[in-house]
Amino acid sequence: MTEEHHLFRKSFRKFLEKEAYPFYDEWEENRIIPRTFWEKMGEQGFLCPDLDEQYGGYSADWGYSVIINEELERVGSGLVGIGLHSDIVVPYLSSFGTKEQKQRWLPECAAGKLISAIAMTEPGTGSDLANIKTTAVLDGENYILNGQKTFITNGIHADLVIVACKTDPNAVPKHKGVSLLVVERDAKGFSRGRKLNKVGLHSQDTAELIFEDCIVPKQNLLGEEGKGFSYLMEKLQQERLIVAIDAQVSAEEMFNETMKYVKSCEAFGKPISEFQNTQFKMAEMAADIEMGRVFLDQLIARHLAEENIVTNVSMAKYKLTETARKISIECMQLHGGYGYMEEYKIARRYRDIPVASIYAGTNEIMKKIIAKNIGL
Repeated sequence: MTEEHHLFRKSFRKFLEKEAYPFYDEWEENRIIPRTFWEKMGEQGFLCPDLDEQYGGYSADWGYSVIINEELERVGSGLVGIGLHSDIVVPYLSSFGTKEQKQRWLPECAAGKLISAIAMTEPGTGSDLANIKTTAVLDGENYILNGQKTFITNGIHADLVIVACKTDPNAVPKHKGVSLLVVERDAKGFSRGRKLNKVGLHSQDTAELIFEDCIVPKQNLLGEEGKGFSYLMEKLQQERLIVAIDAQVSAEEMFNETMKYVKSCEAFGKPISEFQNTQFKMAEMAADIEMGRVFLDQLIARHLAEENIVTNVSMAKYKLTETARKISIECMQLHGGYGYMEEYKIARRYRDIPVASIYAGTNEIMKKIIAKNIGL
């Protein structure tokens, strides 16, 4: 990180202290983050900073996105949809979109006026993308899209949805039939189902999406037909690295909150921080967090250098999310009964962290990738 990165972090923190921290509890209660916050992020240049300047970005290195994701996670995990927009969905458009598509969509994405989502998961298909059932049939100048998606981050707000679908259901192997279509908010035949009521991430809008003879212009095909699966695989390194970053920051925040609590809470006439069990638990967590941070930081550096580190990122996504989940349990226990109260931040963190081991590919999938890449 350069001096410019550090100055940027200070500036972004100041923005969040004014525009996010005071309102986050309200957003959690309302179960959605207002679009006005997205627009304020865009106005200040905090969305999609690595986009080319001609498309509304700053041509900045990805280190700025790392800072944004870290600081958003410090506010709360419910802000993950912003990282998904800037660092997962928009890169598909900038990497595989035509010049016309980029000019049409990217400036508005950077401004926070178009919110994006990516729709892969289906009611009967999670990590097995080659077997998705959503189909798209070319009929003249339009694709006719049919299917249903679920667990879609930004599903309620989304103005642009990249939909993984089968344009050739008979392709062998199956993944060769997958393509990506960009569905716009007002597309005929596109509707939203329920805003899903989740255990955690309450302020992050997650929804079901329904496509019934949905008309999608053929110019909304992203990249080439049949290459959708390879496009998805190409971008998963960055997606999983973001999940690892969020998990690491969440663990750090839980540790810091617990450190303050054990020093201030007394039992049997002394702070609970003076009990050996507390000291051992805090020492164990500190060691896990420090090792996670060192591993993560060198992966960020290697990703910035455009290295292929799929195996290592899979390790980080698996290990750091599992560590954060373990730390949430230990920290809640050290809070005692107060840890179960909603006014204590640990309660929210405890609810929010488990899903990190599921999305962006389950941790079981991470272990399969690791096993294959180490020669098993």
